[in-house]
Amino acid sequence: MSLSVSRRLAAATAIAVAGLLAATSPAALAAPTAVAAAPTPPDIPLANVKAHLTQLQTIATNNGGNRAHGRAGYKASIDYVKAKLDAAGFTTTLQTFTSSGATGYNLIADWPGGDPNSVLMSGSHLDSVSSGPGINDNGSGSAAVLETALAVSRAGLQPTKHLRFGWWGAEELGLIGSKYYVNSLPAAEKAKISGYLNFDMIGSPNPGYFVYDDDPTIEQTFKNYYAGLGIQTEIETEGDGRSDHAPFKNAGIPVGGLFSGADYTKTAAQAQKWGGTSGQAFDRCYHSSCDTTANINDTALDRNSDAIAYAIWNLGAATPVPPGPSFENTADVNIPDSPAAAVTSPITVSGVAGNAPATTKVDVNIVHTYRGDLVIDLIAPDGTAYRLKNSSSDSADNLVTSYTVNAAAEVANGVWKLQVKDVAAQDVGYINSWKISF
Repeated sequence: MSLSVSRRLAAATAIAVAGLLAATSPAALAAPTAVAAAPTPPDIPLANVKAHLTQLQTIATNNGGNRAHGRAGYKASIDYVKAKLDAAGFTTTLQTFTSSGATGYNLIADWPGGDPNSVLMSGSHLDSVSSGPGINDNGSGSAAVLETALAVSRAGLQPTKHLRFGWWGAEELGLIGSKYYVNSLPAAEKAKISGYLNFDMIGSPNPGYFVYDDDPTIEQTFKNYYAGLGIQTEIETEGDGRSDHAPFKNAGIPVGGLFSGADYTKTAAQAQKWGGTSGQAFDRCYHSSCDTTANINDTALDRNSDAIAYAIWNLGAATPVPPGPSFENTADVNIPDSPAAAVTSPITVSGVAGNAPATTKVDVNIVHTYRGDLVIDLIAPDGTAYRLKNSSSDSADNLVTSYTVNAAAEVANGVWKLQVKDVAAQDVGYINSWKISF
């Protein structure tokens, strides 16, 4: 990062795919399109990602201890990644630029097929600072994106969107490589990029699980992946404007991504939620010589690598289907333990003629440690309650499911609420998202 500036995963996939309806506010407007199920995302082998990191470490060791812009270690890193992609059937382009009197390199890799007018791009910076090998910052993101691209090849994926991957140079000098790439694109080519996903530092040794909150559709995709693992994420703020998504965002391109923390300190609440050590930095070796292969948390690297594939498969390979009038709230709402009062999550529906149908659909995505404790109601605009779920002896965690409600007596337009009450003690959770479709 620049100084300058699964237990329920299959079910969560179904909700995420059904729920790629962008929310511009807690009560989202109807989205223009929905998507049908994407191919099942693969598990990205952690061993493969770590093998790439070992190669990057060796390159740094053999080239003065770093992989910085303008140094031999950076060019060797680019050559390593390019060779892997060329062998896997990608079309690669080596883009050169000049910064601080030295030649820099961006590597762009395109996978054949997909809609050329709708490009999903994923990227990471490959350079390190001059003071160390940069294995977490940012070998971790670079290796995970590389292995996900190779998984695309292994799967013979036939995406609906065109898939493009990028590895950026001179990020540590101020996002130089990614700025050069974005600024060199003609306006028509920028308009074709439907989204850019950025991965910078995803294996921090004392990790957090942070999701960019820039584009709501991309954000919710990552949140749904982690909801499927029963992990609550937080909004990423430490890296705002400091990594390679910034030039894309400034150009009006939707962006999103993942981050596991740099030199900010993990709080006690975060340590309770994610494990690790409170009062210490997420990465005590940030921008230091000790950012080696020993500076990686395998669990975070594994989860985040799988999340990259999950997003690319769902955002890039799902098939558009005719839209329906659907509305979604993606804001997290904490569910307090019993005997606290019920909580609600509202959605404002507008522009739907007449009454709700007898087959009104409610998709619910709740992260909870004991879902049997939950009583869930759909509250219509006139205050009528429709029971979706009673409490039970179901001892499983999380609730990712759909309900059909006969709400034909209700006017569709107005404020609908999902109401959730925890009726027994000792378990907690939160509403991750919910959606109503007419």
